[in-house]
Amino acid sequence: MIAGTAVELVPYDPAWPEDFERIRDKLERLLTPCVTTIEHIGSTSVPGLAAKPLIDIDIVLRGSADIPPATRILLEQGYEPRGNRYDDEVWAFMRRDSSPPERVYLCPPNNRTHERRMIFRDHLRANPADAAAYATLKLELAEIHRHDGDRYTAEKHHFIDTIVEKAISLRKI
Repeated sequence: MIAGTAVELVPYDPAWPEDFERIRDKLERLLTPCVTTIEHIGSTSVPGLAAKPLIDIDIVLRGSADIPPATRILLEQGYEPRGNRYDDEVWAFMRRDSSPPERVYLCPPNNRTHERRMIFRDHLRANPADAAAYATLKLELAEIHRHDGDRYTAEKHHFIDTIVEKAISLRKI
């Protein structure tokens, strides 16, 4: 998010999984044969978690060579380019005119950011206490940084990194 942009969190909406399924079906039709996987990520993908009212989606492509044609298709469909936000070859796009808004990320295969997002999502889905702690943190940060979306996001990184490392260590046990 851009500094100066309000941070809006809303209670979990049970329609979000259906919204994702509808968007995923559309993206699969548009991006075939470039796509290998389309995943619901972010807080809207965790039942019960308060979230910004938009659907975050990772689109894993067959290879890096699929990024330019997939980008062209998304631009033709009205997605706004948001760049390589994390300097990790993940390209972000927004579609504000859909309901709910969509933020999609084009990811090359075996991308570390995508893998960590999946670990974090799956851990929160399986561990209600950690999901509740994350919800509390998000609400506190949204209050403190209500007009600074970049700071809100940055302040969550330590918690997210801690949970990802915890989840990875639990897999090794």
